Amino acid sequence: MSTLTFDQLLEAGCHFGHLKRKWNPAMAPYIFMERNGIHIIDLYKTAAKVDEAAAALKSIAKSGKKVLFVATKKQAKQVIADKAASVNMPYVIERWPGGMLTNFPTIRKAVKKMATIDKMTKDGTFDNLSKREKLQISRQRAKLEKTLGSIADLNRLPSALFVVDVLKERIAVAEANRLGIPVFAMVDTNSDPTNVDFVIPANDDASKSIELILDTVVKAMAEGLEERKAEKADAPAAEGDDEAPAKGGRRRVNRRSEEAPATVEEAPAAEEAPAAEA
Repeated sequence: MSTLTFDQLLEAGCHFGHLKRKWNPAMAPYIFMERNGIHIIDLYKTAAKVDEAAAALKSIAKSGKKVLFVATKKQAKQVIADKAASVNMPYVIERWPGGMLTNFPTIRKAVKKMATIDKMTKDGTFDNLSKREKLQISRQRAKLEKTLGSIADLNRLPSALFVVDVLKERIAVAEANRLGIPVFAMVDTNSDPTNVDFVIPANDDASKSIELILDTVVKAMAEGLEERKAEKADAPAAEGDDEAPAKGGRRRVNRRSEEAPATVEEAPAAEEAPAAEA
């Protein structure tokens, strides 16, 4: 698992916080100093927290569970979409659909509706509709695709959330907290880290900073997925090895059973000896 260095974080501008007057006092442990009215984040703490989060996310990915990535701000949208897709994880980059976690069955119904429209297009039902109906359904499908297309494969609640900017995505964080879903997040100096389980103190406004941290955690997740794949491949081989001794064991039992009659035959002779002496 790759570890971020102080220089890499510095070069990406991860240390730039917000103006002093906009700070959240709960972020004080992660602030190194103030310069020209701007808070500077302690990058040694950032590096340690990234490692901690990456290890936890690797473990989640290895166990075959899903992590939902959330970022609707302009600078993070494309980065989140690319990185999450690379490890086949769901993501939300448009408006957060209220109740997506707390009212998950309703969201699943909307995703199923999208699948139904696709089925209509394939089996020819769509062609039999009037021009107006076709237009309405096409618009509905496009709207659903935009908001829910990236979570179409999410059949159950995610095991964790990765959020960029907890201030902007506070509804998502609140829903995860309510359901006890762990939250991993990039937290800037103007945000409240108390509702986040794995805090990564870093600049959440610069695309370079977002990309560097996401790249690190996604690589760790990819490693977890590879290890899971390797373990699955090794499992059948291990089962085959376990069967071999069992067969050998049976053969040994048979040999003992073959030798058994000889022992039985010897028994009467032993009984006769005392009689002869008498």
